[in-house]
Amino acid sequence: MRGRLAALLTVVAFALTGAGAVAYTEPATGRFDLPRHGFAPASTVLRDASPERTGLDPEPIRAAERRLAGWTRQDAADGHPLFSGAVGLLAHDGLVVDTYAAGSAVRYADGSGTELPAEEQVPMRTDTIFDLASISKLFTSIAVMQLVEQGRLDTAAPVARYLPGFGVNGKESITVEQLLTHTSGLEPFLPLWRDWPDRAARIKAVLDVAPQNEPGTSYAYSDLNLITLGVLVERITGSPLDAVVGERIAGPLGMTDTGYNPPAEKLDRIAATEYQSEPPRGMVRGQVHDENAWSLGGVAGHAGVFSTARDLAVLGQAMLNGGSYGGARILRPETVRDMFTNYNEEFPGDEHGLGFELDQLWYMGGLTSPAGAGHTGYTGTSLVLDPLSRSIAILLTNRVHPSRSWGSVNPARQAWATGLARALAVRPARGADAWFSDIGNAATATLTTRSLTPRGRDPRVRFDAFVDSESTDPLTLEASTDGGDTWHAVGLTATGRGAPSGTVDALYGTGHRSWWKIRARVPRAENVTLRWRFSTDRNYTARGVYVDGIRVSDENGTLLDGEQEPGELRAAGFQPRSR
Repeated sequence: MRGRLAALLTVVAFALTGAGAVAYTEPATGRFDLPRHGFAPASTVLRDASPERTGLDPEPIRAAERRLAGWTRQDAADGHPLFSGAVGLLAHDGLVVDTYAAGSAVRYADGSGTELPAEEQVPMRTDTIFDLASISKLFTSIAVMQLVEQGRLDTAAPVARYLPGFGVNGKESITVEQLLTHTSGLEPFLPLWRDWPDRAARIKAVLDVAPQNEPGTSYAYSDLNLITLGVLVERITGSPLDAVVGERIAGPLGMTDTGYNPPAEKLDRIAATEYQSEPPRGMVRGQVHDENAWSLGGVAGHAGVFSTARDLAVLGQAMLNGGSYGGARILRPETVRDMFTNYNEEFPGDEHGLGFELDQLWYMGGLTSPAGAGHTGYTGTSLVLDPLSRSIAILLTNRVHPSRSWGSVNPARQAWATGLARALAVRPARGADAWFSDIGNAATATLTTRSLTPRGRDPRVRFDAFVDSESTDPLTLEASTDGGDTWHAVGLTATGRGAPSGTVDALYGTGHRSWWKIRARVPRAENVTLRWRFSTDRNYTARGVYVDGIRVSDENGTLLDGEQEPGELRAAGFQPRSR
């Protein structure tokens, strides 16, 4: 299938060639710089442990907790919280190293933000049940792939083979794969709840709609793709989608708090979502927030699943295990490989497997890589799976409580995943410490040498760099020959896994997780000053960058040895780190 071969040949080390772990001479647990191969052992089940026990630095996790708590405060964004409350879960190598709750599951009485009396508010708990919104799409996708395994469905086949009513108005050739990867050409949304009178008419409207674009020629994230797949699952199995998900996914995995239309006895644990006046539903709690899913009876392929952080972590671990958890297998390893393989190579930036989104820095943060898989939900939810470190980052918020207009939760999604990424160690390339910068958005960090005087021919600098940043957050080396008044980029040659080819002016990238050896020529002048500059734009910051093993020399010997003379380097925004 399209994209599979190239994705399996990416520079990342996630080969997924079997269900066991590759042996390392040094333990990879707790390490960011030792990417793992293959799935975790199928026997891996979630257990609770402290970050320290897993080889993690607890401070980045605690810092991420403080940020979540801060976002629930009244003045966090334009005089109101970024979200009413949140539950975050972080897991690494099968160990849940943090489960954190902040804020309120129920806080407001109306859409204007009138707070309920304190005694009527409901605090967030680690077992609070959330409306997952579009994370529901993963459950539908898994149900589809289970049918593929059973030989009842072919992802390369036209959807119309199984749903004849779909093959109208230019949709005859749209394949199951194109629905799973959002390349069908269907528009993102139809107001089913408003413009059609009942469930049958709404389903027919989805099946009848004509593509906006030629199928296979563009990427457009569309609820209609997954609504169609939900109907497809029901037609092939003869069972409602909620029954399929319950019997074939949630039930076998022991996800007892996961399903559609949660029972009334669990209402006290459910987070409220939005106050809706159109349709006139009031404060929504215990029913699906998405209006179209609500109009379809609360069960739809694109939305409707409720769950807890712990249950969702079980699903995540099952995927990292290659489709198995606690003795129950919901998918074969090769099927999980397909779900984690990029089929959208023609549409850079919109990487997508068969159901899972891939390599999305905007919510995966420091855990981003071409192997990284996950999904988000409109209510303020996100799931990030990092096969390279066998880690899970889950953030569940009720950011639409009481209004969807109060802002984006993306900064929190990034911060939570990045907290786990920075808790994982990167060992210095040389010596006990390396210079590290995690300056955040719209900032600049510099590491500057004293003035140097090359006397011999061919002055050079060499250093090691570990770079985990987006393309608009470059690490550059600059030189000044006028005492720092003006600076010019120095061409760099890098070697190592994932390193850029040829001579480049900047270093950036996510996913390679490797130290690079860097070489560059130093301008020959009476006085030369070098500085490493790490600059970030206003959006999206990954794990950060390290510089180590700095050595400047010419034919007569060493001009500066950063390992022996760290005091000869002036740091602003960089700090020495041992991990």
